[in-house]
Amino acid sequence: MLLSLVEYARPKTVAQALTILGANDNARALAGGQTLINVMKLRAAAPDVLVDLADIAELRAISRGGDGSLELGAMATYADVIASPDVNEARPILAEVCAQIADVQVRNRGTVGGNVCSSDPTNHLPPLLVALGATMTIAGAGGEREVPAEEFFLGVYFTAVSPGELLTRIVVPPKRGRDGFASVTIGKDGTCIVNAAASLDGQARVAIGCVSAVPALVQGSPVQGSDPETVDPETVRAAVTDPPADVHASAAYRRHLAEVLAARAVKEAK
Repeated sequence: MLLSLVEYARPKTVAQALTILGANDNARALAGGQTLINVMKLRAAAPDVLVDLADIAELRAISRGGDGSLELGAMATYADVIASPDVNEARPILAEVCAQIADVQVRNRGTVGGNVCSSDPTNHLPPLLVALGATMTIAGAGGEREVPAEEFFLGVYFTAVSPGELLTRIVVPPKRGRDGFASVTIGKDGTCIVNAAASLDGQARVAIGCVSAVPALVQGSPVQGSDPETVDPETVRAAVTDPPADVHASAAYRRHLAEVLAARAVKEAK
């Protein structure tokens, strides 16, 4: 299906992009377009103005902070993350997970910012960034604000980015321990049925995706006893209370997968 008539803008700076977004109530930022363009073709979204971020070089930057943290520009593609020496040195789990997303064509076009701002419960990056304790930087007319990843995702296709604002970068803290990720997908490179991410730094931090509208952060330490590779299933069950059922999995199966994959993410952390 062809797109409806829409105005198109291609700013060169974040400031220009914010000006256009702020001046149009029904403007939408365009990142890689892997989701938004298809949604527009289905007439599920009809923005008046598309603000293409492709020419804003600062949004594609990947760099290391002085404290060893990692900064990912919102327009960095999955391919950029996979190839980045900084990512592979600082938090290689990000490159490993991005390499699991869809196929080469999608990885060349899809962006980190687009992935998280779409807030699709089946996406790979939201639970990973929650587990890693990432911070999202949002720019608007009043300046910048920082939102912890666990507070960024508010619902299905709904985030802390308000109209007229823009996610500019994601800051991932320095690696102090081990990170892991595990998933069960619909076929190879397919959509996740359930996924889980773990970051082990003294106390494990585990987040589970595809079991609720937003990533489920397991509260308290899910690691059982003195064995760092054993997860207490009760803590996972407390976080995964009402998973959805669909043609791919029943609620009971998703609850079971959550327990299995949480344990697997912890065990495979490296």
